[in-house]
Amino acid sequence: MTSQCACPAYYPQWHEQDIDLSGHPVYVLRTPSFLYMPLSYETYSQKQHDGIEQLELEEEWPGFILTRTGFLRGEIISLLKSGDSPSRFVRTLEGSFQLRGYLHNGGIGTIKQSTRALQMELFDFGRMPKELYLCYLTCPICSEKKGGDKILLLRRWKESRTLARRIHSQKTS
Repeated sequence: MTSQCACPAYYPQWHEQDIDLSGHPVYVLRTPSFLYMPLSYETYSQKQHDGIEQLELEEEWPGFILTRTGFLRGEIISLLKSGDSPSRFVRTLEGSFQLRGYLHNGGIGTIKQSTRALQMELFDFGRMPKELYLCYLTCPICSEKKGGDKILLLRRWKESRTLARRIHSQKTS
């Protein structure tokens, strides 16, 4: 990751795949947001990159950041190869951290349809959608060179027996 370009050089091919990141080491940095809009995103992503370098840790995919925003606060998460650090920013993801990936071709303004498609896909499998993580794969500087804006949507989910029973009963009716 350079100061000119903030997008990852390479990233995992998780489009329409289920990913289990349970117990994976991560570097988590809390970020401010206002009405779900991240504030100073580039500053915090650079701060996270610098923090990982200072701790002499390696990222699984350099520059690949999972972003979750909230009403006033959010967090950015980088996946690490090893979590051998006593830092308060380094943790392991909780026991059940199942994600479903969906690659959105376009900017943040056109993300609504892809988010709905991802959510409906989860419902069809009898899974209850939880948090949504965004991974910006292209930055404004090089988006044209890489074929336009790309955002990887990662929706965390949990298995729902009730939802699965309802879907099964509808299919048999």
